[in-house]
Amino acid sequence: MSAEALFTEHRGLLFAVAYEMLGSTADAEDVLQDSWLRWETVLHDEVRDPRAYLVRIVTRQSLNRLRTLQRQRETYVGTWLPEPLVTAPDVLEDVELADSVSFAMLVVLETLTPLERAVFVLREIFGFDYGEIATMTERTEAAVRQLASRARNHVQARRPRIERPENSEQIIAEFFAAASTGQVEPLLELLAPDVVLRTDGGGKRKAALNPISGADKVARFLAAVVPVGSQLDVEWAVVNGAPAIMLYVDGELDSVGTGLAVDGKITEIYLVRNPDKLVGVGIQREVGR
Repeated sequence: MSAEALFTEHRGLLFAVAYEMLGSTADAEDVLQDSWLRWETVLHDEVRDPRAYLVRIVTRQSLNRLRTLQRQRETYVGTWLPEPLVTAPDVLEDVELADSVSFAMLVVLETLTPLERAVFVLREIFGFDYGEIATMTERTEAAVRQLASRARNHVQARRPRIERPENSEQIIAEFFAAASTGQVEPLLELLAPDVVLRTDGGGKRKAALNPISGADKVARFLAAVVPVGSQLDVEWAVVNGAPAIMLYVDGELDSVGTGLAVDGKITEIYLVRNPDKLVGVGIQREVGR
């Protein structure tokens, strides 16, 4: 099999690894481009396990990029959320993969060190063994086991409860339909008392600088940001492994929103408004394991 064919065969996996480490579709694509250039120079016919070898290249490139991104995000204006990842609807059928690219998971992964994040992604999400990860990260197997344990405990302590009820799309649809009216009361009926709203405007569009907690505060904030006198249009998509809306204001993409529902109530809401993060939303990405 040619170098190009091998790379193409594993591209969905490689993109998923890069995206889950970086939280950025644009940076993940850059990493894949750099990785392809390196893979081209390898005598791939002599590589015993192309899948593991390619993931090793992507992991090392992602670690280099992640260290730079983390320094940049320290000065980010307001709450940082991942760039929306639009995929085919069949991603919803792979619950583990869908959960791994969810906003809820990526927000928690952002609190890990680069190495912890790499080890967690490779071990817990993609199932590589400790020896393989040691080679990929240039660490000893003992160090990898320690990193994996620390990262696993950290994620479990901070990850919100995730359910995928059959009517989750209906619940989220009702919520965003209510939000588009700018009225508070319909929103309150759909929100859990301890709901948390995270909005990312990047300092370029109106957004809360910090997460907002509590049904009343969340409902009032969302009601206040609805544009008055504008033409609102909504499109549905699968974004970060969950049903989501793309909100257009006067024909321009304004926001991408999704959330989590537990016991019929919205418990987590994620709203990306930073226009820089919406540039690539029209491109459907392939992710895989």
